[in-house]
Amino acid sequence: MKTKTNQNINVGVDTGKYQLDIYIRPLDIYFTVSNDDKGIKEAVRLIKKHNPERIVIEATGRLEMPFIIACANANLPFVIANPVHIKRFAGAIGQRAKTDKLGAQLIAHYSEAIKPRLSTLKPDIMQAMSDLVGRRNQLLVMQTMEKNRLQILPKELAMTIKPILTVFKNQIAKIETKIVNLIESNPDYQAKNLILQSMKGIGKIAAASIISNLPELGYINNKEASSLVGVAPMNKESGRFKGHRKIQGGRHQVRTVLYMAMMSAIQSNPVFKGTYQRLVAAGKPKKVAIIACIRKMVVILNSMLRDGVLWEAPKA
Repeated sequence: MKTKTNQNINVGVDTGKYQLDIYIRPLDIYFTVSNDDKGIKEAVRLIKKHNPERIVIEATGRLEMPFIIACANANLPFVIANPVHIKRFAGAIGQRAKTDKLGAQLIAHYSEAIKPRLSTLKPDIMQAMSDLVGRRNQLLVMQTMEKNRLQILPKELAMTIKPILTVFKNQIAKIETKIVNLIESNPDYQAKNLILQSMKGIGKIAAASIISNLPELGYINNKEASSLVGVAPMNKESGRFKGHRKIQGGRHQVRTVLYMAMMSAIQSNPVFKGTYQRLVAAGKPKKVAIIACIRKMVVILNSMLRDGVLWEAPKA
């Protein structure tokens, strides 16, 4: 049975790793489904019959994606909301208690009161961005392999490698153009891209890599952000052994791009230039200093995306 058309139906979805808690306002309908294909299919079926004005789900970067894709395929209006904004809304209305049901109710209330702009990301756009960045990374790997061979093979074989390098260079450039065009064609990507590129040192490709390979940025804490990129120092200790703290794991595609971005930033961005110079002057190896600067960059970018603000260098 469908609801009356004069009601503005808002749906709040509290995201968990294994389940989704869903509240439909003002109908006071609450239910839980498993966060898998079967549960999501059931949730979409139940929600769709109420003809919602919007469905708001907290962004985690990944856990909400299957549900969002299902909503998009079902032509349901959805919003991927920043958890920080919902937390601030909870503070504004004086809600302190937190359970799964209250979380879903809060998100539905936020949807009704704030009426956040509907998200424009669709499954085909998200997949296209992921495919383009993935293919660019593949080409870069093959390009590096050929460059290495160029260094070790006899000179008379160089002519067999140089044309291949030219092909790689041209194809990488074409893919980068497609990535930029895709970002510029989508308002959700545009907003993130504008914030990211406002920081000196972050260019089009670095921004695209963050957008596609690190969607959690802006929705997680600083320690989690550093760990995801793989620039958080890890202790290496066992009994009496005290090793050096080293970075490990993380998403190497983003880390590689940010390493190159930092090489530019320490030349053009006074904040990172100053940090780098202080670390080197204190005796830190240059590579360690660069990684420390990348960690600082990730923390700042995470805060910028979280708060929706552009880069502003500290005043002298």
